[in-house]
Amino acid sequence: MDHYPKADWHSQTPETVLTHFGVELGQGLRGEDAEKRLATHGANRLTSRRGKGPLLLLLAQFHQPLIYILLFSAATTAFLEEWTDSSVIFGVVIINAVIGFIQEANALKAINALAQTLNISSNVLRDGQRRSIAAAELVPGDLVFLQSGDKVPADLRLLQSRELKIDESALTGESVPVEKQAQTLSSATLLADRANMAYSSTLVSYGSALAVVVSTGDHTEIGRINKLIGSAEPLETPLTLKMSQFSQLLLWVIIGCAAVTFAVGVWRGETMLDMFMASVALAVGAIPEGLPAALTITLAIGVSRMAKRNAIIRKLPAVETLGSTTVICSDKTGTLTQNQMTVQFVQAGGEVFEVSGSGYTPDGEFTSHKQAVDPTSKPALLECLKAGLLCNDARLLADADSWRIEGDPTEAALLVAAHKAGLHQASVSGRHPRLDAIPFESAYQFMATLHHNLAEDARHIYLKGSLESLLQRCDKAFSADMQLVPLDKNGLNQQAEAFAAQGLRVLAFARAEHDDDAVEHREVGGGLTFLGLQAMIDPPRPRLPEPLPPAIRPASR
Repeated sequence: MDHYPKADWHSQTPETVLTHFGVELGQGLRGEDAEKRLATHGANRLTSRRGKGPLLLLLAQFHQPLIYILLFSAATTAFLEEWTDSSVIFGVVIINAVIGFIQEANALKAINALAQTLNISSNVLRDGQRRSIAAAELVPGDLVFLQSGDKVPADLRLLQSRELKIDESALTGESVPVEKQAQTLSSATLLADRANMAYSSTLVSYGSALAVVVSTGDHTEIGRINKLIGSAEPLETPLTLKMSQFSQLLLWVIIGCAAVTFAVGVWRGETMLDMFMASVALAVGAIPEGLPAALTITLAIGVSRMAKRNAIIRKLPAVETLGSTTVICSDKTGTLTQNQMTVQFVQAGGEVFEVSGSGYTPDGEFTSHKQAVDPTSKPALLECLKAGLLCNDARLLADADSWRIEGDPTEAALLVAAHKAGLHQASVSGRHPRLDAIPFESAYQFMATLHHNLAEDARHIYLKGSLESLLQRCDKAFSADMQLVPLDKNGLNQQAEAFAAQGLRVLAFARAEHDDDAVEHREVGGGLTFLGLQAMIDPPRPRLPEPLPPAIRPASR
């Protein structure tokens, strides 16, 4: 079965792609066809480079300039029958090799064990039935179902998409999930802009889709990157470069001194044999045989400390590279960090609250005017956090010793902030069951959900979105004691600009009474009650510096 060039899949219509792979939209591949294609194309996995065997791994520990000098010294002292010196030098070399071998073998074992845990399964349509199979069994032409939380198992051409967003930071470096759709694109569209494609190893953060597999294994985009990495020349670390230069310099200095000693002794009338022995003794004495051992022990201590922090160091010199790093360059998206979003500031009822903590661990407190605040005593703050929790499709899950999310990182940050205030998703959602929702779309710039407040037997609409979008639909705001006050749109715009100037992402939240017509037509019109609340979401950063507009500057400043 011939393939289109990779650059062409996004420019083909869904019908053309299905025809090319000989698959029907409602049936999927037949089982016998899938088996034939699996035999032709191979398993859907990346080709791993063959590693060194135990013997080569052990011998590689002796492939160092200083070790060569030590081995030469040990052999020379043994030839001179200096058995004590020879034994000590040989012992240093062997200990150095054993420590390096054990460390690298353990690292490789941990890496292989980690790779085994990454096997995933996929939901596919075969013989007209939806079934779950191992991702390694996928073949070109398989119809794959995607939903929030899935890892994309192969390169896919989207056929149907519903509010699909995919985190492609592993491939393109963009930390914000990318909106996807099934429409055909121009053949000149760059990889990062191919909205109708889903690429292997990326993560579905929102929505669902049906797609057809177009490339598997080494033929995927991530497979191409894997090949490039495999062909890259290994780089020497700063430590190995310095040691190589030092060893070469030391070798020539020692040889020079030994030659001068030999020549001067012969010129002064000493026998050639005596001077040869003296020159060899000088050379052996000048070699710092303790240096490799000291370096190995120092690096081993560093590797041990990194291991306690769950960092696997494969080669000992690599830990020195981390220690010699002085500058880490990261773009504004924070992709080179943990790609986690955190609520840092919340404005509610005319008061600014700072939220401590980072990442998705719901540990932190709220402060105002540099004083700790009990969120339960701030009804406007709780209403803002409740709006972010209910108008939300993400999930915050607790594992054995950590927290993880399913869904959009921004929505997950809102869940974590609410959790810090004692608002748990399960209990709050149970008291406010969702009745309907309008998913976020770029044309609207907001998301809306309809909830039944069981305690008040009332229905509320919660909105979350851009400040501009919500200001168009609001004319009132809540004060600190939840009283309605006129909405100061100019003041809010100035505040938003001040926060945005600090690199913070601004979200606005609103609440309205239930409007049957608005929900039926999937529109939210005017007359909403604006909360006047903004959640500042961004990776952890220091407290906002001066100057700030008086409207949002705490009194203690």
